[in-house]
Amino acid sequence: MNREEIFARDDWRCVYCGEQFPPASLTVDHVQPQMRGGDNSGGNVVTACASCNSRKGHRRLAEFLLDEPGALASFRQLARHVWPRHLRTLDDALVAGQRRREQAQREPPMR
Repeated sequence: MNREEIFARDDWRCVYCGEQFPPASLTVDHVQPQMRGGDNSGGNVVTACASCNSRKGHRRLAEFLLDEPGALASFRQLARHVWPRHLRTLDDALVAGQRRREQAQREPPMR
């Protein structure tokens, strides 16, 4: 799929903030980054606005979504074309990340 096809498929809507944008303000984001084995298939790419993609930066998707609950809710609603295997991996990473955060909050600060 090319960029325009991805944007049209996602209704020119950022899957992280849920807002619609003109094509010039949109980017393509890889659910599984290419540097971690992701490809350019339609099930691995989503539409993201430049602002959300910039805030996500090079963080893993689960880390970004844990930091931004609104983005997690939008992603769950709007990322309908993502491969189920990527969604399962994301769900596992979200659970693990949440456990790590809860454990860190329970541990006393080091001196």
